[in-house]
Amino acid sequence: MARSLSPPEEAAGHDRGPRALRAARRRQRLAWPIVVALLALALVAATLYALGSGRFDLPLGEVLRILAGRHEVPAGAAPSMAETVLWQIRGPRVLAAIVVGAALAASGVALQSVFRNPLAAPDLLGVSAGAALGAVVGIFLGWSVFAIQSAAFVGGLAAVALVYAIGTVLPLRDRTLSLVLAGIAIGSMLGALIALVKTLADPYTQLPAITFWLLGSFSSITVDDLALLSGFALVGIAPLTLMRWRADALALSDDEVRALGIRLPVVRAALVCGATLATSGTVAAAGIIGWIGLVVPHAARLLVGASFPRVLPVAMLMGALLMLAIDTLGRSIAQAEVPPGVLTALVGAPVLFALMLGRRDG
Repeated sequence: MARSLSPPEEAAGHDRGPRALRAARRRQRLAWPIVVALLALALVAATLYALGSGRFDLPLGEVLRILAGRHEVPAGAAPSMAETVLWQIRGPRVLAAIVVGAALAASGVALQSVFRNPLAAPDLLGVSAGAALGAVVGIFLGWSVFAIQSAAFVGGLAAVALVYAIGTVLPLRDRTLSLVLAGIAIGSMLGALIALVKTLADPYTQLPAITFWLLGSFSSITVDDLALLSGFALVGIAPLTLMRWRADALALSDDEVRALGIRLPVVRAALVCGATLATSGTVAAAGIIGWIGLVVPHAARLLVGASFPRVLPVAMLMGALLMLAIDTLGRSIAQAEVPPGVLTALVGAPVLFALMLGRRDG
């Protein structure tokens, strides 16, 4: 016959769950600054390595001297080859990879929270397809690089605006589902238009340029491109940062959110607009680069939990680190540069499988 529990034992058993939960939260609070610090140190180390690696190798000591302004150049002489490579070629490229990775990861975190869907990514609302169509049309019409980038940015914003317009008139009670369905439909239509333009393009001049752009590249990033990209990324990430504390409420039901006094449409609109601006800016500057916004948020949640204010900075650091590593690898493993869009797909799919298996086992 089973022994009945005494009142103290029963109380201890009931209290074990809350105590364990509080202990787990305490460990997460302690682990979060450590994770951020380690990722920041890893990003600094990867940046220094990326600045020195390439066809024209630069020793770490020389990179540090140039960055510190202690590189010895005779008075009145032109900048050395090392300075030119670092400041004009490799520096903008490395910083652009960091910004693109951070922006795509932040966009993925925001959209997965808004749609309550772990498979949501920056291209869910058609922003990548819209930006791609704008750039492809610009290349087809022979526009300048700045005009092509502007067309890509406007195309991304126009695609999301069209998805929102259609999603609001669909006769569905779930507004989130309406937006997802509209995004899938618009993305498919834009993909068909891209294929049509590729079919009409000159196979010797325009088609290679279109294909190269669609695979993504940092090889042509200039200082001006970096400034424009950074501006769009900052404007896009700003609402995500300002709404980070309210974004956690998106995990609750709509009635619970309203009971807390949070204006749910405003939070959703701010997060979607911020993610759209950031993604459009990155696609306009570097082309389509997938998987970062899908895989990195999962990895960040495994490290620090599901809290949006904790996940956002960790995901941005991880996205920047992953994008920088992929770009450095792409320009180092072969004579011809491997586009980052190819490597992100090759790396992202196995990583996503591993994350899903780890979550199932946990």
